[in-house]
Amino acid sequence: MEWQKYYMDMLLVPCGFLILVFYHYWLWHMTRSQPYTTTFGRDADGRRFWVPTMMKDIDNKNLVAVQSLRNLIMGTTLMSTTSILLCAGLGAIISSTYSVKKPIKESVFGAHGEFVVVLKFAIVLTMLSFSFICHTLSAAFINQVNMLISTPQSVKSMVTPEYLTQHLGKAMLLNVVGIRLFYTAITLQLWIFGPLLPFLSSMLMVCILYNLDFVGGDALEC
Repeated sequence: MEWQKYYMDMLLVPCGFLILVFYHYWLWHMTRSQPYTTTFGRDADGRRFWVPTMMKDIDNKNLVAVQSLRNLIMGTTLMSTTSILLCAGLGAIISSTYSVKKPIKESVFGAHGEFVVVLKFAIVLTMLSFSFICHTLSAAFINQVNMLISTPQSVKSMVTPEYLTQHLGKAMLLNVVGIRLFYTAITLQLWIFGPLLPFLSSMLMVCILYNLDFVGGDALEC
C-alpha cells in the first residue's frame, strides 16, 4: 500500500523538523523574557555598550572597530558562499539525469519514488537559498555599520549610537537565522538516506545547540 511506503517519511521527518522549530521558538521566548540566561541576550546587551564605546573614542579605537566588523563580514561571506555553492550542486543534481538521484533501495527506509527524491533535494535547496539570502542581507547591514561608525558626532547628526546598534542587531539576527537554516538544511540532507537519520540528527542538534545557546548553570548536559 502507498501508506506503507510513505508513513515513515510523513512521521519522522516532520517530527524532527518540528523539534527544531519548537526549540528555536522557546529560545526566542527565553531571550525576550530572560535575556541573561541565553548567549543571544547577553550578546545583544554587550552590543548596546560596544557601539557607543567605539563611537565615543573612535580616534583611538577605529582599528578595533573596523577589524571586528571586518571579521564579521568575512564569516558571513564564508557562510553565504558555502550556501550558494551547495545550492548550485544540488541544482545540478536535480536537473541532471544521472543515477545519483536514484536512492539505494536496499539500504534505506521510507519512500523511494522519483518524486520523493526530487522533493528531498528541493526542500534542502530552498533552505540553503534562504540561508544565502539571510547572510547576504547580514553582510549588507554590517557594511553600513562599518562605514557609519566613524561618522563625526554632533548635535545634528542623524547617525546615533542607537541607530548603529539597531543596524548591528539586525545584522546579527540575520546571521543567526542564516546559520540555523544552514544547520537545518544539513540535517534534512540526511533524508536522502532515509527518514530515520534526520529525526535522530535533529534531536542531537537540539541537544548540542541547547548547551551552546544557554549560559552557565542554565545549560544542562544532554
